[in-house]
Amino acid sequence: MEIADLISPETVVADLKATSKKQALQELSRRAADITNCDEREILNVLIERERLGTTGVGYGIAIPHGKLEKLDKIYGFFARLETGISYDAMDDMPVDLVFLLLAPLEGGADHLKALSRVSRTLRDKDRCERLRGTENADALYAILTEESLAA
Repeated sequence: MEIADLISPETVVADLKATSKKQALQELSRRAADITNCDEREILNVLIERERLGTTGVGYGIAIPHGKLEKLDKIYGFFARLETGISYDAMDDMPVDLVFLLLAPLEGGADHLKALSRVSRTLRDKDRCERLRGTENADALYAILTEESLAA
């Protein structure tokens, strides 16, 4: 599974405006609802429930919120570069400015874990994250995210 299997140019946002974790999740839920034809409120509720189990702020300014929805037939990925870092209760208490949202079918256990693993490996690349932070164009962000890494 590659990042290109999860996202498309339409699911990448270069300048998400949010001042809080909740606002970021609301905005991503709204955008995800348009693409997945799922209910925006249902998406947000799944994400908030997951955050109650423990933060998806993995550190180094990165968050990977995720959840499962009954109505989905495949995994969807959404990437957002935030205009400014936000408090996200991340493990390292650093503000989050790169968010990769994953939504999976309810029955997609193994594929969901593979997708999480792929996203985590991709965003663990410090050089790639620096380039993502230095780019304000959605198409360029998509290209950076989907390029193959020698370390992958």
